[in-house]
Amino acid sequence: MKRFFIVLILASIVLLGMYAFMREDLDRFNPFMSKEYVYVEINEEPKEDNGRYKYRLTGTNEEGQSIRVTFTTSSILEEGTYLKVLAKGAYTQSWELVDESEMITN
Repeated sequence: MKRFFIVLILASIVLLGMYAFMREDLDRFNPFMSKEYVYVEINEEPKEDNGRYKYRLTGTNEEGQSIRVTFTTSSILEEGTYLKVLAKGAYTQSWELVDESEMITN
C-alpha cells in the first residue's frame, strides 16, 4: 500500500510537470476550451526564442477579464502597438495589428 502511494505521488509530479511545460499544446487541442479575442498593448521587451521574439503579455478579453497570452513574432514590435490576439487558453492561434480605437476599454 505504501508503494502504491509513492507511485501515485511520483506520477502526479510527472503529470503536473508535463502540464506546466506543455500547457500551450494541451490548450490547443482541448475541445472544452473556447477561442476568444484578447486585446493587448506591447509594453514589454520580447525574449529571443530560436530566431523569433516571444511576448508574454496581459490583455483584456471582450468581457473585460485580464488574460495572459503568449505569442511569437519574426520581428520586434514597436512599444505602444495594439494587437488583437485570437487565443485558446495559453495557445495563440493568430494576432493582428489594430488601432487604439478598436481596443476594449473598461
